[in-house]
Amino acid sequence: MNKIPLTLVGAELLRQELHRLKTVDRPDVIAAIAEARSHGDLSENAEYDAAKERQGFIEGRIKEVEGKLSNAQIIDPKVLDADGRCVFGATVDLEDLENETEVTYQIVGDDEADIKQGKISVSSPIARALIGKYAGDVAEVQAPGGIREYEIIDVRYV
Repeated sequence: MNKIPLTLVGAELLRQELHRLKTVDRPDVIAAIAEARSHGDLSENAEYDAAKERQGFIEGRIKEVEGKLSNAQIIDPKVLDADGRCVFGATVDLEDLENETEVTYQIVGDDEADIKQGKISVSSPIARALIGKYAGDVAEVQAPGGIREYEIIDVRYV
């Protein structure tokens, strides 16, 4: 199976989610199923059906997170030595050449991407355009509205 790239922070967040699923969510849903069973006839018991559905979701998510963690290639951006190149885990300061606005993104794994926090997926069009480039280079990104150009101002490994 392919290795899944994760930053140190992303791996820790998945570990925390797994711990919560196993220690909080799973026992809660088991208690909800037991409570619903105590109400009698299960064939017309909406609470029981909802609890069983939630249990299925939780168990599926546990398997998914365990699979991701077991196949994770954990990368610590602080110890990267990429000589100023844009690589997985790098934080990149960009200037949009069309409207001269500056943005900062960290290139992270698919599971940890969150544009509101400035984290973009390594498989996104902008990250693919940035990978391998250096400060001073211009990256052309195929966006829905056409090609956009970003100048790389700085590349950091934090």
